[in-house]
Amino acid sequence: MKKKILLISAAVLVVAGIAAVVYWKRTPEITYKTARIERGTIVSTVSATGNLSAVKTVQVGTQVSGTIQKLYVDYNSRVKKGQAIAEIDPSLFNASVEQSQGNYLSAQANQQKAKVTLADAERTLARNKKLLAEGIISQGDFDVAETAYQAAQAGLRAAEGSVAQTRGSLMQSRTNLRFSVIRSPVDGVVISRAVDVGQTVAASFQTPTLFTIAQDLTKMQIEVSVDEADISRIKLDQKATFTVDAYPEQTFQGRVVQIRSAPVVTQNVVTYVVVVNVDNTDLKLLPGMTANVSIQVAVKEDVLKLPPVALRFKPKTKEAAQPEVKRQGAPASEQAKGMRRGKGQQVYILKDNKPVAVPIKTGISNNTGIELAEGALKEGDEVVVEQQGGGDGKKKQGGGGSPMGRPF
Repeated sequence: MKKKILLISAAVLVVAGIAAVVYWKRTPEITYKTARIERGTIVSTVSATGNLSAVKTVQVGTQVSGTIQKLYVDYNSRVKKGQAIAEIDPSLFNASVEQSQGNYLSAQANQQKAKVTLADAERTLARNKKLLAEGIISQGDFDVAETAYQAAQAGLRAAEGSVAQTRGSLMQSRTNLRFSVIRSPVDGVVISRAVDVGQTVAASFQTPTLFTIAQDLTKMQIEVSVDEADISRIKLDQKATFTVDAYPEQTFQGRVVQIRSAPVVTQNVVTYVVVVNVDNTDLKLLPGMTANVSIQVAVKEDVLKLPPVALRFKPKTKEAAQPEVKRQGAPASEQAKGMRRGKGQQVYILKDNKPVAVPIKTGISNNTGIELAEGALKEGDEVVVEQQGGGDGKKKQGGGGSPMGRPF
């Protein structure tokens, strides 16, 4: 009895082993996932990032040195042209005006004195001229009077020069006093303030920036960096859309207004600055925000659209057929040449449940579709996008040693 049980157990084990070998060596069933070719619109875009800024910003500095005594505006303050926005301590400037005023008055007095001296010398010269004609005085006395007259003329001109010089100094002192009150050069909004009360500012060769005023925040721009490979596709007046992190669910509109020719090289990467103008009537956008911009470089309507994954599909088995689907009226040899001209672009369709290569030529593309420009496909055809099952059976057999993974 025991012998019989042992024989039955051995037979069961043998059958189980044979079944396991057959199971592991069986060829898995191959299936293909397909996608339909549709007709629609394709919008090709170039993506780039940049920062928002006001179209016109003015950096306000100071033309005189001194200590900030008063501040009349702060961040986000709206200002008018000519409005006082800060004041530098005017004490030294007032003293300079007083000194220049005194020098000017003194020069005017000297000028008046020189005029009196000249008039006296002129009268003396006229009188000595008559006396010389009558023989009362000598020629020497007349020469002395003439020399005094010429000296008086020179003295008057020197006094006039002194008056002009001191008048200029007075004007400069008054101008410096006027510059001690810093005024807004434009209408706008203060977006930056770099000083506080009590801070000393120095006007030198490079004027310090105290305030930055945006002239009109309802009109803004984005300076985006476009890669050199895409810059040839950017044209003026192209439409652009962008998003900002502050409003991730809202898409804003813009338009390309400038393409700058100067290259920007960063770590051996060459980019070009493209300026996109933006309407900010609702004032949602603020200077400095990072914008993710998509510039529309091409739009085609009513074209055949291929799913991008179809071009990346390659059969895993060797049974895939060579190109058999011909273009209208084209022999197979010509079709093969067409594949070579198209740099090997092809997709696969199912024929007798086997993938068959179809040469194609593509046009513009985006993330969701690629234009089918040439090829023997039409709307509604199914192209292969994925293979399930199949592959190298030996790999499957070798990789199935343990359900827990490879043994140590």
